[in-house]
Amino acid sequence: MNRDKRIRIFSRLQQNNPHPTTELEYSSPFELLVAVLLSAQATDRSVNLATRKLFAVARAPAAILALGETGVCEFIRTIGLFRSKARHLIQTCAILIEHHGGEVPDDREALESLPGVGRKTANVVLNTAFGQPTIAVDTHIFRVSNRTGIAPGRTPLEVEDRLTRLVPEQFRQDAHHWLILHGRYVCKARKPECWRCLIHDDCEFRRKTEAPAAS
Repeated sequence: MNRDKRIRIFSRLQQNNPHPTTELEYSSPFELLVAVLLSAQATDRSVNLATRKLFAVARAPAAILALGETGVCEFIRTIGLFRSKARHLIQTCAILIEHHGGEVPDDREALESLPGVGRKTANVVLNTAFGQPTIAVDTHIFRVSNRTGIAPGRTPLEVEDRLTRLVPEQFRQDAHHWLILHGRYVCKARKPECWRCLIHDDCEFRRKTEAPAAS
């Protein structure tokens, strides 16, 4: 895919959604970190249902820490892997208090040193909470990048590197959210809805789908 195509693609995504953001609910960098940490192998909807109750009683590291691992589990048990996530969250809160004054660091190395926080989570926090032009490659972005030809790669890191290099600079800050939303609602895994796709004519996917026949 050439640069002109990428510019057209992201221009259309921008026109359709000028100010994209995460569908996770949060009101501070810490709440975002918690939500993203809990979102691994879980839907944003399930995380939001849990964090609404959790944040109503504890929305800072000290308050989460005071709940203890068992207390946190009571709020997040509807989310997959809730026990390990509760353990990681308690450990993370202790580190934030001890080493970062209770604040979420805006540094990749510091974020990735937190239990349960990998590169993808760090990228989401850096992008959404701190306005850094990072791109967190989840399953949606990996699929869209490969299927459309925007930035094909064999691994999430390879796709991330190519997106960071190939997405025109003026679109890089919001590219993460546009691609996730496009993959979640249009360029779906089992059957992409190509007939209503904004970037249909520039997408390089060879097996484009047709609209279902009217019943």
